[in-house]
Order: sequence, then C-alpha cells, then structure tokens
Amino acid sequence: MLRVLYLVIIAVCVLPTIPGLLGVVVSAFGYVPAIGLSAFSLSGFAEVFNWHGVGISLCLTLCSAVISSYLACLITFAILQSCWNTRLWRKIEVSLSPLLAMPHVAFAIGFAFLFSPTGMGARVLFEWFGYDVNSKGVDGLTLLVKDPYALGLTLMLTLKEVPFLLLMSIPILQQLRVNQIEKVSHSLGYSSTQCWWKATFPQWMVKLRFPMFAVIAYSVSVVDVALIIGPTNPPTFAVLVWQWFNDPDLSLLPRAAAGAVVLFILASLLLGFTRLVEWVVTKRFRDWQFSGREGLSLPGKSLFYVTTLLAILMVPLMIIWSFAQRWRFPELLPSRYSTQFWQYEWQAITDTLVHSVTIGVISASIALMFALIAHEYRLRYRIQIPSYVIAIPMLIPQLSILFGIQIATLYINSELYLFWVCWAHVFFAFPYVYLSLDGPWRSFDNGLTRVALSLGKSPIKVWFGIKLPLLMPAVFFAWAVGVSVSLAQYLPTLILGAGRISTVTTEAVALSSGLDRRVSAIYAICQALLPLLFFSLSILLSRTHGKYRRFSIKGLLTHESLSRKPRHP
Repeated sequence: MLRVLYLVIIAVCVLPTIPGLLGVVVSAFGYVPAIGLSAFSLSGFAEVFNWHGVGISLCLTLCSAVISSYLACLITFAILQSCWNTRLWRKIEVSLSPLLAMPHVAFAIGFAFLFSPTGMGARVLFEWFGYDVNSKGVDGLTLLVKDPYALGLTLMLTLKEVPFLLLMSIPILQQLRVNQIEKVSHSLGYSSTQCWWKATFPQWMVKLRFPMFAVIAYSVSVVDVALIIGPTNPPTFAVLVWQWFNDPDLSLLPRAAAGAVVLFILASLLLGFTRLVEWVVTKRFRDWQFSGREGLSLPGKSLFYVTTLLAILMVPLMIIWSFAQRWRFPELLPSRYSTQFWQYEWQAITDTLVHSVTIGVISASIALMFALIAHEYRLRYRIQIPSYVIAIPMLIPQLSILFGIQIATLYINSELYLFWVCWAHVFFAFPYVYLSLDGPWRSFDNGLTRVALSLGKSPIKVWFGIKLPLLMPAVFFAWAVGVSVSLAQYLPTLILGAGRISTVTTEAVALSSGLDRRVSAIYAICQALLPLLFFSLSILLSRTHGKYRRFSIKGLLTHESLSRKPRHP
C-alpha cells in the first residue's frame, strides 16, 4: 500500500514537470497545432532576441538576482556571526515566524509605501531635512519603486530572503556544533570572529547550497513582486515573458514559449554559477582560511535591527493607508480618516478570502499527507527519488513549466479550473512541506519504534501512538508552511485558473498597479494576516498538544503507580 501511495506522489508532484517542460519547448520551436503552427522553426527565439531592450531586461534580471541573493547570504552570515548563542538570538528565533509569514506580495506593497516618491521615506526626508525627492527626478534617493536600475527590487528581495536563510541556517549550525568549533579555535589563539570566518563559514556555505539555489531561482523568475516594484521600461525578463504570454495575438505564442525556455536556461546557468562560487570560495582558493589570523567583524546586530524595523514599519503604514481619506504630500499623517474603503471592499474581499483559505487549506493538507507518506517510504525502502528531484518545482521558473502543464490540462478537462488550481498549489507547496519535515524525521529516534514493535504493537498503532505525537509540532509547522506557500501563488492561480479563480494574491497584484493605495493596502493587510494567522494557529496547536501529551503521560504514570501499590487485606 505504501508503495502504491508513493507512486501516486510521483505521478502528482514529480512527473508533471516532464510534460510541462516538453510542452513549452515544443511550442518554443514553433509547433503549436492548435493555432495552425505545425512546422518547427527558430523564429520564436529570433523574436525574443530581436525584441528592443531584451539585453537590458536580461541584465536587470541577472544583476538583481545575483546581487540580492549573495547580499542576503552575507547579511545572514553577519547576523549569525554576531548573535548566535546570545540573548538576542532567542529574540531572532521568535521573530522569524512573523517575518516569514508575510508574503512577498504584501512585503512588496509595504516596501512601495515606504520608498515610493510620495511614500513615508520621502515625507520624512522632506519634513525633517527639507530634501524634496520629487524635485530630483528619476535620480531621487528614495525612488526605489519602478526605478530603471532595479535597485528597489534588489533591496526588497534581499530583505525578504534574509529570514528564510536564517531559518535554514539553524539546523546547519546545530549540526556543525559551533560551540565545539569555537572552543578548539580559542585554544589555538583565534578570536570568535576569526573562528567564524575560517572554520564555520566554509562549512556553513557548503551546507547552505540548496537554500541558496531556492533563493536565486526565485529571484531570477519572480513576476508578482517585479510587477509591483520592478522596472517597467524595460521590465525584468520574467515579467517580459509574462507579458508575451498575455498577448492576444496567438500567432506570437512561440515567442512567449521561447522566452520561457530562455528563462529556464538562465535559471539553470545561475544555479551552476552558485555552485561555482561555492567551489571557488571553499575549495579552490583556500589560503584565506589558514593564512594569518585576520577576521572581519560584521555589524550583524545592526543589520538585523534595520531589517526587522523595515518589516515592522510596513504593517502600521498599510493600516494607516487603508483608513486614510485625505493624505497630502508631504504630511506625515493623514488629515482625514474614514472606514468607507473597508465598507466598499468588504463584500468582495470576503469572497476572495474564503476562496484563498479554502484552496490553501486543501492544498496544504494534501501536500502534508504526501510529505508524510514520502518520508515514511524513505525510511522503509532503499529505492526512492532523491530529494533534489522532489525539490525541482522550487528550482524551475514557474513560467517555464506552467504553459506546458496548461496545454496538458486542455487534453484532459479544461473546465475544472478549481481542481487544476488546487493541484498546482499542491505541486508547488509539496517540496516546501517535504523539506520542512526532513530535519525532524531524520532526527527522530527510531529505537522508540523498534521497542514498541517488540512489545507486540502493530506498525500503524506505533506510528499513530508514538511517532506522530512526538513529531506533531513539526507537522503543524509544515502544514502552516504549506498554507503560506499556497496563499502566495500568483502565476499558477492565473494560468491554470484562466482568470476565473481569484485569490487575495492575484487581487493584491492587480490592484497594486492602480491609482488607489487604500484598496491596495486593504488587500495587502489581508494577505499578510492570513499566513500569520495559520502560523499562530500552528504554534497554538503545538503548545496545546504538548500540554495535553504531558498531562496524559503524567496521568498514565500516576495510574500505573497506584495500580502497583501493594493491597492490604
């Protein structure tokens, strides 16, 4: 039975990448019989590279992806170097959940409210320092929204990826046993700063390979965030490909498919570049690791405070905008407040919230069930799919496979929009849920299971009675991760839903380009609160489960001790 379920997981969550890639590759070479194109050609690729400004678009994509990913990596290391095993680190661990819970779209809208030419940053500069950003044209210091150099997009991606890399670094540093490394280094005369650079950093960077792959793959293929704060003339290459897919002239479809293939090749090259950088730094040029005792102390605490402060400022700023009726520039606060925008949007946003939560809960629950089955299969059988194959949906640009998947759905049943959207959310949420459970499942003491089996308990009773209760907090957290990933899906909802399925994310991106910031703020608040609600629910369930389990064990021990007391006649 377990093997059959594992085959179902492969068919649902792994194999669709094949028709997805084949469909977009075949279309890129001009073979689309549905629109009368039945001859293979390279005209699609020629149209891509002949597009005016495509070179600048590719350069913006490469620079923003590489700079944001490695800048986030450097900030993460600086925070770890300064705060690991300190009192501040406990506060950092507590703050990671709310920082991760805020979706990229909500973060981008809050970033726009802070750094746009009429945002809070420009207002503060004008009121406190007399600096008028709008008088400086496109070169204003706070013009980080829609700037032609993608500086705002780079900064926003950097700030958003730091909490993710910090979370991924926790099990890595625990496995490396940093405390013992520091003791040995101190005994050799090295300071803590030198120890982190020469002993911890090379090992940490090697083990951070896969999270860096995920970060750089997302940065090079992001569409929703780039639509909100990215450059527009020309846009990043992923946005350009998305615009080509939305072209009403179907004869230009090979150009869009060819752009998706180029985007896939670009992402693959960047993954290879990431691996090359890791090899050069940790293997090829190693003299810096043992030549002298130099070490640079990075301002990790300051960087963490700045990163957290910017994220915290976005939430009250969005709340103020949602109630602002009159807010002239450069006033720091609105002169009039009103609830009319909430009243106008409440009915529409309620239906959207119901759709989003329903799809998120269904997708996360299915993804969680698949992840549990996959981990149990991995422990029981030797023949299995490697973890990096399961994680392929995280590393491939969504535009590069969604078009091919959409074509495959047309041959099955194109009218089941809700079904295909839920399946797409499961497809992209499953790798995150699987990786969230990977550490807890590997660290579980299987000796407990063997002891219970030796006492005559069936495997199913042992799993539900011993293993699952012990790992339940990790299960709750993985489920919350799955819900947050589902709530953040933009392209799968639009492409496979054919515009008929609306979620908070799709509405927030659509409204972010409008003229009314109040409505954008309302949807951004709802999108930010939903994942936070599910993460809070997972924490509450974990604590409740822990108290219940301790109470049950205490009651059981008390009952056994009373039953073992000698009875007097």
